Amino acid sequence: MKPVLRHIANLWTLMNHPSREAEWTLDQKMRRIREAGFDGVCWAPSAELAEAAQRYGLIFLGGMASANPLEFPALLRDLKAAGAIQVNVQLGRHDTSTQEALEMALPLMQQAEELGLLPAIETHRNTCTETPEKTLALVEAYQQATGRVLPLSWDFSHFAVVKHLLPEQFTSRLLLWPALVQQAQQFHLRPFNGHHVQVPVTRNGSEPTPELRAWLPFAQAILHCWLEGNRDNGREIFLCPELGPVEGGYALSTFPNSWEEAKILRGKIDRLWTSTLQAMSVPQDSSAC
Repeated sequence: MKPVLRHIANLWTLMNHPSREAEWTLDQKMRRIREAGFDGVCWAPSAELAEAAQRYGLIFLGGMASANPLEFPALLRDLKAAGAIQVNVQLGRHDTSTQEALEMALPLMQQAEELGLLPAIETHRNTCTETPEKTLALVEAYQQATGRVLPLSWDFSHFAVVKHLLPEQFTSRLLLWPALVQQAQQFHLRPFNGHHVQVPVTRNGSEPTPELRAWLPFAQAILHCWLEGNRDNGREIFLCPELGPVEGGYALSTFPNSWEEAKILRGKIDRLWTSTLQAMSVPQDSSAC
């Protein structure tokens, strides 16, 4: 069985779109996500979102953020009720110790497994995985405690900014753990450089920016690494062009519209996937994408 790519849009990208005064309804947003060729949507659960995802045939990839294990049971039940299987988790805070993070991860993973959910801990600012060192420490502690590999949701942009990396350093400094990359299923592919977790995809919606061009080889390296470990196992990979709006603090006021940029980036990621498959001589399943 061949690997399957799922394009996931984050509802955050459409915040106040097309304007604060005339923001699309949830139904309009979900319809446009489907029309743009996305397979699913990522956000916190709600009955309205679950109904709209089902109506438009979209996968619901759930999201949760918490530093309080007492909240986990209710959050996970809500995700299950909304139809999620994959769950993106922002765990803890910037000052959460490795031991505290482990004491959160253990019940989270156990409770999720009992519900049939597949959570992955996102590498993200202001969480227990905000640096490579903190992430690896948690992964090692979890493996020592359980004998299992802790699933991660990879967003490499935060690590790149922490280390102030140059584009030519991205692959050598950020793909140090190929087994963890290959084990993962969730990836937030937001273009970045060593000082900004988000850079523009285009100049005014057309010409690709130099910053995007510098980032694309790393995106392809991620896909190549993942496919090296998932050539014939039929696993799904969930790729999100994780572009934040101005209101979220990731885009600047001079950037092109985040949703229009996300649609363009989705197409570029799709072409990278196809070219990587071809370069690795991995036959494509035409029904997969």
